Amino acid sequence: MNATPDSTTGPALIVGLGNPGPQYETTRHNVGFMVADALAGRIGAKFSSHKKSNSDIVQARLAERSVIVAKPRTFMNLSGQPIAALARFFSVEPGCVVVVHDELDLDFGTIRLKLGGGEGGHNGLRSTTQHLSTKDYLRMRVGIGRPPGRMDPASYVLKPFSAAERKDLGVIVEEAADAAELVLRVGLEAAQNQVH
Repeated sequence: MNATPDSTTGPALIVGLGNPGPQYETTRHNVGFMVADALAGRIGAKFSSHKKSNSDIVQARLAERSVIVAKPRTFMNLSGQPIAALARFFSVEPGCVVVVHDELDLDFGTIRLKLGGGEGGHNGLRSTTQHLSTKDYLRMRVGIGRPPGRMDPASYVLKPFSAAERKDLGVIVEEAADAAELVLRVGLEAAQNQVH
């Protein structure tokens, strides 16, 4: 079976990574959740509980594809369990899973798409790779930049975006949602050519 994201034979799963709870809503680590919320808003649907995967999901058609947009209810470092459970439940091939996450190694606002690769110290990706038993899923990396001075990266990602960053954050989240739709519509390589 053709398991690339431009395959129209099966559903796609777009998962925003983040931490549950109001105290994390505005943090850098939750930019994946923000993109998932933007996609749900475009669909005009509210998230509902999917108990079998411990996730909140929206099921819809997006870019002429059957799509599940999901936000795991676990903490970031346990994201892989709900992602794997969703992929099994909805029969989604790993190559049709798009994981949206924050990326320290990209400047704030930069968006990059890739298939496979390492985890770069990102616990959400590490957990996803472990539970999907493959690195060959799609990643959408949303740049949050490096922490200033000697700030610990683990502290930095759990801090809210700065006032200056918040001015541009809405546009960046919408651009990431555009990129997610583009991957569904035209496949990874063509989407990379437009986004990068």
